[in-house]
Amino acid sequence: MNTMHTNKHRKQIKLIFNPASGAAKKASLQLIDIIKELQAWRFVPEPFLTEPDTDYAGVVADAIEQGIRMLVVCGGDGTVSAVARAMLGTNTVLGIIPTGTQNNVALSLGIPSDIRSSIALLRTGKNVKIDIGMVTCGDNTMPFLEVCSVGLFSALFQSGDDIQHGDITRIGEFLTTLTTSNPSKISLLLDNKHEIQDVGHAVLVSNMPYIGRQFRVGVDGAYNDGFLDVMFCADVPKLDLMVGYMLKKLKNPTTEISRIKQYKVRNLVIETHPPMPVMIDGSACKEGTVRIGIRRRALAVMTGEIAVDTSGKSEGKN
Repeated sequence: MNTMHTNKHRKQIKLIFNPASGAAKKASLQLIDIIKELQAWRFVPEPFLTEPDTDYAGVVADAIEQGIRMLVVCGGDGTVSAVARAMLGTNTVLGIIPTGTQNNVALSLGIPSDIRSSIALLRTGKNVKIDIGMVTCGDNTMPFLEVCSVGLFSALFQSGDDIQHGDITRIGEFLTTLTTSNPSKISLLLDNKHEIQDVGHAVLVSNMPYIGRQFRVGVDGAYNDGFLDVMFCADVPKLDLMVGYMLKKLKNPTTEISRIKQYKVRNLVIETHPPMPVMIDGSACKEGTVRIGIRRRALAVMTGEIAVDTSGKSEGKN
């Protein structure tokens, strides 16, 4: 065993493992390999396998009661976001081992896609407090780690996500929704003073540099700059949006799709007529007026170094 590993004190962690993320058929072998690698780094992992109805708040509370202060999520963006919401307001640190389809959160935070490297980062990385977006729809307020979407992308999310996970039976539903959806009159109130009105298909509000199919919407470090990145898709053909967001990884969508309007704000209000569907990190929210703000440095996360290559895409390294 490497002496760097043996010099580390043993640390108990909660390992939240999503067996449905990534290559689900290899989940059992993958979990064994991850536990072995964690143990090599002197971690004492207590595994928890997620289910569709997992009570993440209960999982976090149980871990804290046992004296555990680091929760490590092995899964995709949906699982990471669900655990992050449950950890808000607690004295805990989030670690991420990315095994999902897109892994935008890990990419945004400079966490390597390689499992061994991401585990090493739990010891060698930086403990950074990141911002969390806060969305209020009606009487409900929900935090978001990655993105809040209003409009077309929200309507297409579930069928599109199922297709990306291999369920081609949802293609018909996806295409029907795409072809029949109509734009709405969208009003944005930015930072309580600037009002923008136009007809469009969607608004995306991001707390991370990458969303969708590693679709870049913000600068490196956007997760703790105190601002949210807003993309207003006004008068943009639906096909262009789908090529950019679902099918093709654009290096810089705001220049390649010139009619996308982009803003940086601390808070905003979104109103749509007729009302458009709302999604918060993959979870549906009530249609209607959407109020979005930011909670500064609300969550401690183990992050990596951001290395920017010549193509403009950031990659995590440790």
